[in-house]
Amino acid sequence: MVKVGIGVILFRNGKVLIGKRKNSHAPYYSIPGGHLEEGESFEDAAIREIYEETRIRISNPKVISITNNLRTFELENIHYVSVILYCEVFKGEPELCEPEKCEGWSWEDPNNLPQPHFDASETGIKCFLENKFYIK
Repeated sequence: MVKVGIGVILFRNGKVLIGKRKNSHAPYYSIPGGHLEEGESFEDAAIREIYEETRIRISNPKVISITNNLRTFELENIHYVSVILYCEVFKGEPELCEPEKCEGWSWEDPNNLPQPHFDASETGIKCFLENKFYIK
């Protein structure tokens, strides 16, 4: 079964917000995000996930790319398609709200991402940097 993930690129002063994941996505770094819930729009999922994970309030997120996460499928036998949204309008500083899922948040250079990096996040950031909707 294919699952739908939501990832959000928050961009400030030339850097993106990155977290170091724990549990199911350990030891990978990633942009904030999660799962699309049934009946939820991409934008509403992005707003909810960002708030749940960081307490940051975002406004007007825009879908910028889609990723087909085959590397995750090969490694973990879980197939995700992720919708990546971009947002530059937000309020607040990142808080660690789900310590069981993430070690912490930091602002990182999108051209020099910490490794190992989650497939959907890395591909989504690459799409953002190259202004592409999809990279195979």
